[in-house]
Amino acid sequence: MGAERHLTVHNAVRRVMPTSSDLKALELQRDELKSQLSQIGEMRPGSLVARFRKCGKPTCHCAKKGSKGHGPSHSLTWPVAGKTVTRIIPPGPAMDQTRRQLEEYHRFRQLVQQLLTVSEQICDWQLRHPEPESEGLKKNFTRRPPRR
Repeated sequence: MGAERHLTVHNAVRRVMPTSSDLKALELQRDELKSQLSQIGEMRPGSLVARFRKCGKPTCHCAKKGSKGHGPSHSLTWPVAGKTVTRIIPPGPAMDQTRRQLEEYHRFRQLVQQLLTVSEQICDWQLRHPEPESEGLKKNFTRRPPRR
């Protein structure tokens, strides 16, 4: 079964290998992705979450059964060195700005993944079609002046 699985993976890879006519298209696609990456604006990773909280006052509307509580208040969370950092985002322009920054981060991640995929296809093509060495010169050959 191990050999069959290897053949299946190998065949799947062979089907997506670019041909020489595809190489130029892949290079154009790579250049376009790089151009798009250079246009990335302010970004930040994380998750924006709407939270509802109960204040703890027994006479408040939030204490009633089935009440969502006070809110929503929005918090942005992201990991730093294995710990979760949380920042409260105020409503209004700050919320809109944070949403745009998160969207830009997701766009950045998507572009990077596409660039890696295209670059890998280009590299695979180059491995299968190496550039010919300069004729008449061997690798690591240094010309020495003739002896007199």
